[in-house]
Amino acid sequence: MPKITSERVFDNIKEKKMGLNLGLSGKVYPAQSYEVTADAIARYAAATNEDNSAFVGDDAVAPAAFPIVAGASSIADVMFDADLGANLMMLVHGEEDHVLYEPIRAGDVLSVQSSLSSVEQKDSGETFTVLTSLTNQRSVLAAEVRSLMFIRGTGVSTKSSSNESSQEREIVYETIQKVDDDQTYRYAEASGDRNPIHVDPEFATKSAGLPGIIVHGMCTMAFASKAIVDGVCGGDPARLHRIKVRFSKPVFPGQTLATSVWVVGKSDSITTYGFETLNPDGVPVIRSGVAAVKSR
Repeated sequence: MPKITSERVFDNIKEKKMGLNLGLSGKVYPAQSYEVTADAIARYAAATNEDNSAFVGDDAVAPAAFPIVAGASSIADVMFDADLGANLMMLVHGEEDHVLYEPIRAGDVLSVQSSLSSVEQKDSGETFTVLTSLTNQRSVLAAEVRSLMFIRGTGVSTKSSSNESSQEREIVYETIQKVDDDQTYRYAEASGDRNPIHVDPEFATKSAGLPGIIVHGMCTMAFASKAIVDGVCGGDPARLHRIKVRFSKPVFPGQTLATSVWVVGKSDSITTYGFETLNPDGVPVIRSGVAAVKSR
């Protein structure tokens, strides 16, 4: 399970970070092993308000966001790497991209390996991207995960980087989802991500400068993947080949989220959809969403 705990975050803060080490791009971290259990899949599904029967039982398949659970300990090794110099108090999840080659199933034993695919200083601030591969016991690449992290307060530009198209969208599916008041606590237990910005109101407001605890970005992505699977995959999670999101605003417990989906391209085997998720004020919390869905 992930090793993102309050204690590790507080220890990181005490180290007085001086900025990211831009020369660390390309570093590869030791492979780890993760055994997928039906219980872990079911707990993660329940923590993200999933009701799809494919995610329960001895032959359960994992939801599209679940690779973050299998890969989280490896990703945490990157985030807490003293040579990288990431200030975790100011870190937020910028983007997440999951390419799903083979369904991850209960009983799989995954070899998980992470690397730093980029470490950059942009006008908007410091970012680093972790690439994590998950290979099953048959030596088949099951999934690739790209996680872009952003360090708040390290940029010099206040200009928006959004390049959203204003073209008309023909919406093919819309749904409303409620974030429960206890969502962050349930998600922290199921995922192992106990970063205090998600579960400690005093830390979130006084130390991190947030309005309150915020929902894990990966929980928001799990809500979006549910919308995609329910709305355009016919309820079959194995048809979802890729899901990519850009986290644009924090989500708070108790909010209601609205997700809209539209077609952006088709081939014989894949339909590509765009999607976005809005908060109750109509402001996107997920922008530039992309989902690639296999044909039946």
